Amino acid sequence: MAFTLSSTPKPTRVYPVVALREGVVFPHTDAHLTFGRPKSNAGIEAAIRADKQIIFVAQKQPIATPQPEDLYTIGTLCSVEQIVPYSNELLALVKGLSRVRLGPLVTSEPYFSASAEIISDQWAPSDRLEALARQVVTEFKNAFNLGKSVEFPVFMRLMSGVSAAELADQIANSLDLPTAGKQALLETMGVETRLEKILDQLVHEIKILELEKSIQSKTHAKFEKNMREQVLRERKKTIQEELEKMGAGEGDDDLDDISLLKKQLKLAKMPADVRKKAEKELTRLSQMSIHNPEGSYVRSYLDWLIGMPWSTVSTSRVSLQNAAKTLDEDHYGLKKVKERILEHLAVMKLKTHNGDSTNSTVPTILCFSGPPGVGKTSIGRSIARALGRKFVRMSLGGIRDEAEIRGHRRTYVGSLPGRIIQGIKNAGTKNPVFMLDEIDKLGTDYRGDPSSALLEALDPEQNKEFSDHYLEVPFDLSQVMFITTANMLDTIPPALRDRLEVITFPGYTLEEKVHIALDYLWAKQLKSTGLPPKLKITSEALKEIIRRYTREAGVRDLERNLAKICRKVARHLAEKKTSPTQISLSDVRKYLGPQRIPETLAEKKDEIGMSTGLAWTEAGGDVLFIEVALMPGKGDLKLTGQLGDVMKESAQAAYSYVRSRWQKLGLKEDFYKKIDIHIHVPEGAVPKDGPSAGLAITTAIVSALTHIPVRRDTAMTGEITLRGRALEIGGVKEKVIAAHRAGIKQVILPKDNRKDMEDVPVSVKRELKFHFAAHLDDVLKIALHPSPSIKFPKSAPHFLTATA
Repeated sequence: MAFTLSSTPKPTRVYPVVALREGVVFPHTDAHLTFGRPKSNAGIEAAIRADKQIIFVAQKQPIATPQPEDLYTIGTLCSVEQIVPYSNELLALVKGLSRVRLGPLVTSEPYFSASAEIISDQWAPSDRLEALARQVVTEFKNAFNLGKSVEFPVFMRLMSGVSAAELADQIANSLDLPTAGKQALLETMGVETRLEKILDQLVHEIKILELEKSIQSKTHAKFEKNMREQVLRERKKTIQEELEKMGAGEGDDDLDDISLLKKQLKLAKMPADVRKKAEKELTRLSQMSIHNPEGSYVRSYLDWLIGMPWSTVSTSRVSLQNAAKTLDEDHYGLKKVKERILEHLAVMKLKTHNGDSTNSTVPTILCFSGPPGVGKTSIGRSIARALGRKFVRMSLGGIRDEAEIRGHRRTYVGSLPGRIIQGIKNAGTKNPVFMLDEIDKLGTDYRGDPSSALLEALDPEQNKEFSDHYLEVPFDLSQVMFITTANMLDTIPPALRDRLEVITFPGYTLEEKVHIALDYLWAKQLKSTGLPPKLKITSEALKEIIRRYTREAGVRDLERNLAKICRKVARHLAEKKTSPTQISLSDVRKYLGPQRIPETLAEKKDEIGMSTGLAWTEAGGDVLFIEVALMPGKGDLKLTGQLGDVMKESAQAAYSYVRSRWQKLGLKEDFYKKIDIHIHVPEGAVPKDGPSAGLAITTAIVSALTHIPVRRDTAMTGEITLRGRALEIGGVKEKVIAAHRAGIKQVILPKDNRKDMEDVPVSVKRELKFHFAAHLDDVLKIALHPSPSIKFPKSAPHFLTATA
């Protein structure tokens, strides 16, 4: 490649100057320019009238009306080869001659004109310059091959060999640079330096071109693959349709997901309306592209429909004897619950025997209500085993969203059926034993009321067509045996409670807890801690644990204490120390530490102004102490102990009764005017409410006013009226068991509660003495020590009788 020196003479005259809004004209290059501004047009016309030479200078900013300070000082002297007027514009072909440095402007109207100094290219032939030029040519050729836009004549001229200055200017003109970048190359006077900058920019552009080509090829390949796959699928679909018409091609169905779903639909044995819905969704799926995101939602929906047990049921041919044996094996006591399950089995057996196989089940929705730890949840699994059915448990505690019950609609991303439908699918049958645990702890917030959503599922008249928001088709829940559990019924909405058959679980007696521990809990703890089955525990040790280390209606705390003993014995065995073969009474304190609960909760001696009442709580029955104190005052009644409104009214009624009976009680007529009465119920941090403490409150007030002590071994419960009547109350069994547990010897109950004694365990009846009172006078005769100051009537008082 040959290089020549540039020997362009320096001009001495004034040239028209035209500002270029964008772009730069380089020497040795041809450029097509469009001019529309009046100054630019006037400058072009002036050059044409002279010798066609003109200077083009780039603007620093692309503004419409540039000033002299807005122009660069280095420009290009050009020759106007050709102009073509077009509307208000001029289209011009210009040729760059040399770089120039502008002098002071001579005129600015009607166009810019200035003197200029022509700048010669600074270079000399050298090996480095030649190598640099060849490298630039090579890289430019690579860029051209990668698709860089270059006019072909220019490319051929450069490939044929030009001077280093022309090579640098031509390639600089073709680079993808902003105006400022090209101006920097224009102002670079040294050819070698200019080629180095151009080479760096060329390498950068080649990398970008390679990336563009790679992206384009990948996109092209992906598009071709998708098109090819779509064509092949259409052909396959057509071939399968033709084979189906000919009765062939059944063996290839497994290869196609759509065909597999069709087979599964046939085997699902859906109802007609459900199958129609499923086939409609399957048709939609078959017409979708595999890249359609909705396809995965439709496929998931079809999987749920196919997976539901529309016609799968568990056979319930279980004998009553085997069912009773199964229930007795798993749980001790719970007579009412076991009787109800056996009744259900008997009805099923009779209906099957009579040939009514289409509906061999009866709608059954039980609610097990009772304190924690009495076996409400665990008996559900035993019921399922006794019936020969699958068991599903769903905890409702803390659920606040209605969609947890009825599911989310399919419009939501990640939507699923409700937990009832999920449980039925997991069970694999349409008649499992379904336990809804902790139904009394359902919540409510802005997302809906889950208890209202349960109304349909737990209504035997409606759940034949239970509607889940996700499935959008009815599902028959009438053969499901629903069992709910609750610690208390007050928090269950009335409409929901009305659909439940409530079976109350009372607290266990001492003997029942001993049986449960010996038959179930001890063996379970031995197995869980790895101890040998030959390790025994005596009944006396169990009674000591129950009396002095636990205070509960259930057996959970008892089980924790047994586990603690087993862990300590296991440690002795692991450390190769001597371990006992039997846990006796003397070993209990060694393993469990000091006794936590006194032998009896009753008072040590008879007290004045203190009576013992009985209360019902979520955890079973409990003993309640009523304290009354008298002090000088003005007749005020003060109530403390975090009492509820009902209990406060009961205390006021008791006080009013005592005031109305002042003469019978041996009091002065104005006894209340100079004293204040303070009634307190200990354990003030625990809220208390209800009317059943009325008899105990009245007895404590009478004791305080008459200075007659109350028997410490006597507990009482019952509501009082202003006329002294003892009204019926609830929770008798739990309260009596609590009295027995506390060491009480005799219990006073309202006369109308005599019928509830059938539910009290026989062992408790043997150890307690029961009194049934119709009036407070009967209560005071028993609860207070005999005193001549109180005059009780010989005959029962007369009560008002309501007549219609």
